Amino acid sequence: MSSTKMVDPKVRNVGATEYSWCKAVHGGTGIAVLALLSSKKPDISHFQIALNKLQNSHPILKSKLHSNTTTSNGNFTFLTFQNPFVKIQQHNLSLTSNILGRNKNNDDTVSSFQLILEHELNQNSWHNDLNRSSSHSDDMFVASIYAMPEETWTVVMRLHVAACDRTTAISILREMLVLMKEEERESESEEWKKREIGFAMEDLVDGGKGKKGIWARGIDVLSYSLNSFRLTNLKFCDTKGTRFSQVVRLQLNHNDTKRVLDGCKHNRIKLCGALSAAGLMAAHSSKNSSRKYGIITLTDCRSSLEPPLSINNFGFYHSAILNSHLIKGGEDLWELAKKTYGAFANSKNNNKHFSDMADMNFLMCKAIDNPTLTSSSSLRTSIMSVFEDTVIDDGGKVQREVGVDDYMGCASIHGVGPSIAIFDTIREAKLDCIFVYPAPLHSREQMLDLVNKMKVILIEGGKAYEG
Repeated sequence: MSSTKMVDPKVRNVGATEYSWCKAVHGGTGIAVLALLSSKKPDISHFQIALNKLQNSHPILKSKLHSNTTTSNGNFTFLTFQNPFVKIQQHNLSLTSNILGRNKNNDDTVSSFQLILEHELNQNSWHNDLNRSSSHSDDMFVASIYAMPEETWTVVMRLHVAACDRTTAISILREMLVLMKEEERESESEEWKKREIGFAMEDLVDGGKGKKGIWARGIDVLSYSLNSFRLTNLKFCDTKGTRFSQVVRLQLNHNDTKRVLDGCKHNRIKLCGALSAAGLMAAHSSKNSSRKYGIITLTDCRSSLEPPLSINNFGFYHSAILNSHLIKGGEDLWELAKKTYGAFANSKNNNKHFSDMADMNFLMCKAIDNPTLTSSSSLRTSIMSVFEDTVIDDGGKVQREVGVDDYMGCASIHGVGPSIAIFDTIREAKLDCIFVYPAPLHSREQMLDLVNKMKVILIEGGKAYEG
């Protein structure tokens, strides 16, 4: 009989925001994917060592999500193990070709790399958790390698959003690039054994910032609910078909990007304001009357928590602020951008990202449980979601050294969520935006048309700041 002592996993209940994502992922929203396109064949053993180091450095990545459906509220807990366990799933060219063939749908405008990203966005290993008759545990982190046509490879890391917000995803990318450059050796340090999974966001919010009386909370929940019925949605193409996430990409060249950023600087706003304004203008372009639209802005709360967290604290630490905007038509990009950003900034200054956190989580769960509360049972909560801060990536040289030619990172939204989720990055001084949308609720043609209109609006608006 072996004398090796088994170490029980450490257990932490999920927080309220994490619980909302556990429910959302069940329906297809919150599957985070980071895909890397490589011109060099990955060294499997080296990649495995890098993944092990990454998991050891960040315990939430070597956790399993445990769901206990025997309890009345369907409790979720993180089970964090001492040793890394992620195993790489390998897909040879034949398997990859079958996947590409199933997803191409006679659309030659979509690259094979993007099709693999979309395929992964719709691989939901967590979707049965709420229907199981007993308790069950699933990995929070899955890694895959796809052999691609033309002697390229796609490396994919797929995570549950309860363990991975956008800040975490970017940190994973940067750490993995460093680890992939290191010599192929296991770390001999035992320091990682002392590291523990971080606290839930709600446990780190200063009491004064998140405090709200029961009557005020009830009024705000009612206000959010009633206002949601007045918000305009994009036209739905197919409300009956099985939903899945698809992607459209918007890219600007260096000069156009510089002009847009100069416009943001001149107007003292962040890029999210310009993207929101361009999106609203593009969505309203075919309307002939005033309409009200909802914009959700996601803000990273790490620096405002007690104690403050760094980007090295992996997990989900974003909060959402919902603002509505009346669009009449004929708006100027920069005036509307100042208006949309100003509304968000004012809400944040009043700590609504903390005080309304419980309300937003409650309404999200209610929409999941009662789809008919939303227009056409679409589960759409707003027309668009943006991030307050844009990711700045100047690491192209390092990426090329390890063979990474391109990458895309985003999360699925075909369960509950906006019609468009924008993941924006400034990569080597050029704007690169990934737009995720629920199909067939919206079609690729519809989204390409909207994104192309946004691109024209941004480029034309930026010309005011040329030179």
